[in-house]
Amino acid sequence: MEPLDTLGRPLRALRISVTDRCNFRCTYCMPKEVFGPDYPFLPREALLSFEEITRLVRIFAGLGVTKLRLTGGEPLMRRELASLVRMLAAVPSIEDLALTTNGALLPDQAAALHDAGLKRLTVSLDTLRPDRFRALSDTDLPLSRVLEGLTAARAAGFSRLKLNCVLQRGVNEDEILDLAAFARERGHSLRFIEFMDVGTTNGWRMESVVPAAEVHRRLHERWPLEPVDAPRGAVAREWRYRDGQGELGLIASVTAPFCRGCDRARLSADGHLYTCLFAGEGLDLKAFLRSGHTDADLASLLAFHWKRRDDHYSELRHGATPGLPKVEMSRIGG
Repeated sequence: MEPLDTLGRPLRALRISVTDRCNFRCTYCMPKEVFGPDYPFLPREALLSFEEITRLVRIFAGLGVTKLRLTGGEPLMRRELASLVRMLAAVPSIEDLALTTNGALLPDQAAALHDAGLKRLTVSLDTLRPDRFRALSDTDLPLSRVLEGLTAARAAGFSRLKLNCVLQRGVNEDEILDLAAFARERGHSLRFIEFMDVGTTNGWRMESVVPAAEVHRRLHERWPLEPVDAPRGAVAREWRYRDGQGELGLIASVTAPFCRGCDRARLSADGHLYTCLFAGEGLDLKAFLRSGHTDADLASLLAFHWKRRDDHYSELRHGATPGLPKVEMSRIGG
């Protein structure tokens, strides 16, 4: 029996963080003043091995999971990642295998990932302005490197790339039309994401949120849009341009929460299971993996844990949640 949580939600999607390290220091995720040179990142032995990740995925698949997404940190910083992709692509019942990246390491890895069986790529792109990119990512890596990654991914066979843009009031909302035009011209699917209060280090304020409704209005005035039926469990409201030049998505987890349709779990790089992006604590699966428990034991544990799930943080955001502890996004991949 596939488990349902307390709100009747099945378990269909699993996001897997393969590392807590990143080569960017984006202000809304890993600000340098917190994640500086002395930050205690996880040692190698604390990470789940590829074999442990694959074992867990097989168990999750038995509980109904069909979609996987590899995240970080920056997942391309995990050595030999294509080997993990190949292992996961061979797991029965997994229908979709995707990866989210900042794109800077794609020029060297896109072909190997595609050949290993990765089906989809999502690349974060918050600006098209080199100076603003440097400020937002707080890195010496140039914007051109990310754009080269997009080109390399297309050449490797990823025919339809997704671009994720986190909008912040007073930071990059003046590029909404520019980013949309860029995606339209190149055949990419762009998703605008409301700035969320993930973790505790990004200085989130409601005043910094650019509501999805405002984004839709500005885009619709320039290029008329029409709605698209989204697949089950989708977090983005999907739209297509009426002129036929592509689609885009709007993720409004702050102003229009979609908790009731959330069917995803998150596995951190050190093997903790989180049932919400805004969770404060996770279930230590690594300890169970490394203490001799059988697959049946682990399946029972996961099913029991999911059945107790009652997370709906975004629906409660304006209530009693502001002071609650939350895991940092770099640990569970957003």
